[in-house]
Amino acid sequence: MELQKLSNGLHHGFVPFEDGIPQAEEEEEMLPHKSDGTKKPQFTDFEGKTSFGMSVFNLSNAIMGSGILGLSYAMSNTGIVLFIILLICIACLSSYSVHLLLKSAGVVGIRAYEQLGFRAFGHPGKIAAGVIITFHNIGAMSSYLFIVKYELPLVIQAFLGLSSNTGEWFLNGNYLILIVSVCIILPLALMRQLGYLGYTSGFSLTCMVFFLSSVIYKKFNIPCPMVPYGRNHTTIINTTVEEGQCEGRMFTINQETAYTIPILAFAFVCHPEVLPIYTELKNATKRRMQGIANVSIMGMFVMYLLTAIFGYLTFYVNTESELLHTYSKVDPLDTLILCVRVAVLVAVTLTVPVVLFPIRRAILQLLFPAKPFHWARHITIALCLLFVVNVLVILVPNIRDIFGIIGATTAPSLIFILPGLFYIRIVPTEQEPMKSRPKITAACFTAMGFIFMSMSLTFIIIDWTTGEKRAGGGH
Repeated sequence: MELQKLSNGLHHGFVPFEDGIPQAEEEEEMLPHKSDGTKKPQFTDFEGKTSFGMSVFNLSNAIMGSGILGLSYAMSNTGIVLFIILLICIACLSSYSVHLLLKSAGVVGIRAYEQLGFRAFGHPGKIAAGVIITFHNIGAMSSYLFIVKYELPLVIQAFLGLSSNTGEWFLNGNYLILIVSVCIILPLALMRQLGYLGYTSGFSLTCMVFFLSSVIYKKFNIPCPMVPYGRNHTTIINTTVEEGQCEGRMFTINQETAYTIPILAFAFVCHPEVLPIYTELKNATKRRMQGIANVSIMGMFVMYLLTAIFGYLTFYVNTESELLHTYSKVDPLDTLILCVRVAVLVAVTLTVPVVLFPIRRAILQLLFPAKPFHWARHITIALCLLFVVNVLVILVPNIRDIFGIIGATTAPSLIFILPGLFYIRIVPTEQEPMKSRPKITAACFTAMGFIFMSMSLTFIIIDWTTGEKRAGGGH
């Protein structure tokens, strides 16, 4: 058994948890107890009650992000074959990363990402893990609320039949995100356990399935090249029909191709939510949680692939970075696309509470590691996080560069670097299969993360530099 090595003195002492449970007691509780013929709970603070299906919904919802709207554009800059190869590679690497994380957690019986950092590198590791999770998820929450800020006024405007924004308060995106945050996100974020969000996560995924179905349907109803708006209710995106404009390309390399790998990597980041979901899983085992991760990643892989292919084969070279904007150019009054916008807004709104949970857990681990659960602390942290995110979304008109820096550092850290380092530092060598030597693979995995981070930062710096030169040349 994985946990039997604890008796060999691999790790000494104990680490108190936020619930006040000493680490030594938790490790002991995770050992099998068969004397009474019953299976003890995986963790001592409470017995997990979330079903396999609800856990899949929550993890899938954590994986699913606003990046799905840009996958068709990514395919237009790589070609169909190269995109599929990259998507398969990133999905497999993400699944393997979850395996390393669960293996490390199983050896020491730890249920928190930050505590794994402590076991691997002491307090610096704990702080680093908590800070990375906090910054990454705040960036994710902000990106979701940015969609609400810019899309919801357009949806309301379309429903009211207005041709332009009249300046009314209900068409002001800043007011709308405050209303959505207070009336929808906050009540869901105040739930004590992440498992309770399984129903909202399932509904969120249903909205994205509707989005995918609409993308597939529109592929067979929008001709290429387009005809003028008013005839067959479509419009010209590009009046000049160039050779190959309506042909899908298998391989494409251009200046934007370099951004495809970061986009795909960010699309599969779910690692901060893995251990909280694992904790609340009913009959929790490493194999059961790995199955949840594999099903979730596979489901999102299929949705990503179908969305990218059918979106790209609808508009080809005319595909824009935000797919819904491309449909709006075809017919701004299209009822189906309007419903799709509403569905996407609902989906991203219901994803925010799921992303908030790991940030609150990280803050509790860093600031209140030995404190038991308290509702005042639970509510205060949620309020503060939503306040910070709303202020960021309202005051910063364009946070693309901030997201670029945060994403280029936190995504490879969560997918590649930290899981690999945790495995190398925590898992005893004698527990490794003699033939495969996973620590060597984990070391290569970690090195891949550092290379990926360096490349992403380099691309961002080059983009900034060339952008400044273009701006300077324009004066």
